[in-house]
Order: sequence, then structure tokens, then C-alpha cells
Amino acid sequence: MFNYQRRKTVTVNIGNTPLGSDYPIRVQSMTNTSTNDIEASVQQCLRIAQAGADYVRLTTQGVKEAQNLGVIRGRLRQMGCNVPLVADIHFNPKAAQAAAQMTDKVRINPGNFVDPARQFKSLTYTDEQYQAELRRIHDALVPFIDLCRKHGTAVRLGVNHGSLSDRIMSRYGNTAAGMVESVMEYLRVFVQQEFMDVVVSMKASNVVVMVEAVRRVVDAMNRENMYFPLHLGVTEAGFGEDGRIKSAVGIGALLCQGLGDTIRVSLSEDPELEIPVANTLVSYISKRNNHPFIKGDCYKGYDPLMPARHQGNSIAGLVGGRTPVVIASCKPGDVKDNRQPDFYFSADGAVDAIHNFIVPASTFNSKSNTSPIFTLDNWDDDVKAPLKWLEVQASTPVSELMFLKNCDNVALIIIPDNVNVSGCEQALMHALVDAGINCPVILHNSYDDSDSEALQVKAGADLGAVLLNGLGDGVWLEAPCYPTTAHVVEYSFAILQAARLRTTKTEFISCPSCGRTMFDLQTTVRRVQAATAHLTHLKIGVMGCVVNGPGEMADADYGYVGAAVGRISLYKGKECIEKNIPEAEAIPHLIALIKDNGDWVDP
Repeated sequence: MFNYQRRKTVTVNIGNTPLGSDYPIRVQSMTNTSTNDIEASVQQCLRIAQAGADYVRLTTQGVKEAQNLGVIRGRLRQMGCNVPLVADIHFNPKAAQAAAQMTDKVRINPGNFVDPARQFKSLTYTDEQYQAELRRIHDALVPFIDLCRKHGTAVRLGVNHGSLSDRIMSRYGNTAAGMVESVMEYLRVFVQQEFMDVVVSMKASNVVVMVEAVRRVVDAMNRENMYFPLHLGVTEAGFGEDGRIKSAVGIGALLCQGLGDTIRVSLSEDPELEIPVANTLVSYISKRNNHPFIKGDCYKGYDPLMPARHQGNSIAGLVGGRTPVVIASCKPGDVKDNRQPDFYFSADGAVDAIHNFIVPASTFNSKSNTSPIFTLDNWDDDVKAPLKWLEVQASTPVSELMFLKNCDNVALIIIPDNVNVSGCEQALMHALVDAGINCPVILHNSYDDSDSEALQVKAGADLGAVLLNGLGDGVWLEAPCYPTTAHVVEYSFAILQAARLRTTKTEFISCPSCGRTMFDLQTTVRRVQAATAHLTHLKIGVMGCVVNGPGEMADADYGYVGAAVGRISLYKGKECIEKNIPEAEAIPHLIALIKDNGDWVDP
């Protein structure tokens, strides 16, 4: 549980770049050009490859695009670029069969390869009728598998939370379990046909759903002796800081667990900008190879597939197991936006020259409300305070902390002391629970990065791995080399929001753009953000097309979706409210829709 080791998989041959546990974790991106624009696609593939991508994926709507993909591949090979190309297929088995003869790998979506496009309808099947549907899947897959075998083409079975078929949703719900069954139906056919060059992905814009789905599909594959590699990604992660942190939290949590063989960081930005983020994440997690061994076992009753939040004690300003707090190493006033820390570390004379205290934000200037920080070396039972903090190294034996069982006013601060940051923190927390020590726990992680992207990725991966496993009652993120402490505080809040534990700003669910996108995604995201960023109680989806749009943003309150070139459809949840609005009028219509439903507040 606590020690890093890559999951063992079969090797999948993808062009000249094999994938699987004996090979490095691969990184990839996807073009946002039309595959019918051969020159633009060739040039963008080159830029993505030069940025360091191991694979490049292209939208392949039909047979024509599949044939163009073959031309693009040939052009790249003539130019000395041997990066494997992946065809991205939705709805069109004929396009998949054509692409299998033209490229290195074909992605098909079990939600719409055989089943019709979902309409969010509730369907009822007898067991016999359901078996007939499975036979229909088998019959459609076998010719495709034969073509892939003949041409040495690998396959990715890419399940999206937003594009599960009505058949699957009617029987399993729009759940991680439904995602798992969707892909397992297809995997069983591939195994029956003895075709093993298959990669599996389980993606969602909701990080919690995505992580649960990957863990569940690994468990399901293990039970049926399947060991296919995993492609990881948080789809529609968004733009800028949010997209990087959301991806790091979700992908990083799984990489820390040893899961994942290739990753894509999906940003609403130029695709080549995804590669440095992915490489930073992979490099950081890979440094855990051969780390000092961490002893420990999971606490009794812990569910590794769907961990429940551990409920600890609640004391002055800290509610164990519920909304995690944020501690900041700065002063009130340093953070200018509405996301204010709950506690401040009183370094450098911030409170009447008293050092080593943590102070509630509401009483920062009141010396009487300061909360002292102790270590095991200077612990003093006689000090009276409504809240006392004990800071310990993660490797501290729990036997040295047993006195905390009798303390109802102590919060524990854990400092990682292993390159496997999340592993050592979790080991101590599991030991605490097993020992009956239920004081709130703060994760105190410090990084020496001055670069914002590196800090966002590393902190997101480490803290996400712990928080998504149901542990941690607060975060104290420090970056002494980083120029702006206020930004470090923002990242703390963004990590908690990505983990769905604390919402402090509008959440934007925006796709990374591809050849299907009906508008300039980056410009549109900025415009929607500018109009609605003050609506911190809402989630708003900005989706380039209808392939995954209505489904993937079903978790959002409102959606802005490309319907055709220059035309937008607006959604309230899953329901399309207005269709084919001229793009120039779409944002005023979105604001009106939010107002009509009583969700608007003035900035």
C-alpha cells in the first residue's frame, strides 16, 4: 500500500515505442487541428513530438480522416519523425477499420462503438436481451480485431464517464462501476480472440470518479487474469493553474500507487504545452523507485477501491474528517482574494515577536488565542491552550505517540521524511487510526521549487494521493524558494477543490480541444471565465463539441457546448435549454440562463 512499485502488465507494441511495465511511463498529447488539414496536422505533430511526446493522437471522424491519417504518418516518416500516431474514433466502426490499416494505434470508445449515441434514456433489458447485446458487440469487434492483428495495430479502449451508453447507464448507473463493466465487456472479446495489444483508459472530469474507476478496473482485470497497461488522464481538466493541479491530483494519485503506463495531461491550451507538465509529473513520481522501505499496514476496515473519509476528533477550528483547513506561512493581507487561510504560522515575529505558533485567522492579532507548536522533544503537558500542535516526522513510531489518545486538544502535523512523500505520510496515519489515536492530522509538505508548474504538479500529486485516500484534515504547503506566498496558498485551495473536498471558486470543466472543436477554445474559456468567475458556488462546462460534451459536463451546473461552426448550445445540467445560438450572443444568453434559474449573484 505505502511503497512505490509499478504494476506489472503485458507489453503492448505501438509503432516503435512499446508500452508496459518494463518500459518507461510514456507521455502523449492530441492535435487540435482538423485531420483533413494535412499540412497543419503534420506541423502540429512535429511540434508535439519535439516537445517530447511518445505518442500523438488525431481526431478521426470518418474514413476520409483515417486515410488522411495515413498520409500524415507517411509525411512525418519522410521528415524523420517516427512518433507513433493514434486515431481517435467515436461512433464510427468503419472509420476504426480504415484507421487500423493506416496507423499505429486506434482508440475506440466502448460507449459508442456499437451502442448508439447516448440520449440519457432509461432502458430495460431481460437477461436474454442483454446477452444479445453482448453478442452484437462481439460480432462488431471481431473483424476490427482481425484487421488490427493483420496490420500490427494496437488498440486503446477509452471509456469516458461522459459517454457511457444508455444500455450501461440503465443497468449500472452513471458510475465508476458502469465504466468498468463497459470496458470489461470489450476486453473479454479481445482476450477470447487472443489479441493482447490493448491499452485501457478510464477518464472523467471528476477526479474522484476517475481515480475510483481506474482502481476498480485494475481490480476487475486482476480477478480475470488480465494485465493490460493503463492510459491515465483527467479529461476536461481545464486551463492554466486549475488544469495542471487537477491533472496532478488525479493522475498523480494513481502513479503514486504504481498504476499507469502512459499519461495525457488534458489542458485547454496548445497541445505541445501538455508535454512538459506530463514529463514533470512522470519524472517526479519515478524518483520513488527503490526508495527506503516504508513499514505498515492499512487500518482495519479500510477500502482501497473507494476509501471513506476517516472521521477524526473535532477541536477548536478543526473538524476531523470533514472540510480540510489551510495553514499559510504568511500574514493576513498577503492573500488578496476571497480564499483566505484558516490558520497562519506566526514566523518572523508576526504575533508580538512570538515564534512557532499557529494562529486562527479570525484572531490573528490576539496573543491569547495563539496555538503553540511542539515537537516530541519539547512536549509540555502543562501548557494550557484550546489547541496545541505536535509536529513529527512521518517515520515516527506510533508507540511514541500513544499519549495522544488522552489528548482532546492536539492536532498532529506530519512532515514527510521519505522521497515517497505520500507513502510515508499515509503509513503513519493508518498506524494512528489502528492505535485509536484520532487527533486531526495536517500534511506539512515543503518544496524547493521556484517554478509554478513544478510546484503545482508535485504538491498536487503528493497531497492528492493522501486526500483521495480519505486521509488528512488540513494542508500546510510551503515553498521557501517560490516568490509569492499568496500563490502557494491558492495552490492549497486548488488542490482541495480538485479532490472535491473544499470548493472555494468557480469550477470550469473545459475540454483540451481537438479537431472536432467548433470554436477557438482558449479564447472562449477566457471569455466565459471573465463573465462567471465570481460564481464560486457553480461548476460551468465549456465543451468544444457534442461528442463528450453533454455527458462529461453532466456534473456541471451549466454548459456551453459547440453545436456547429459559430453556433453554441447551452445546457442546464444534462438538459439542452437553447440550441444553435450565434457564438457572439452565447455568453449573454448563458448569463441570462443562470439568472433565470436563480443562480446568479452580482460580482
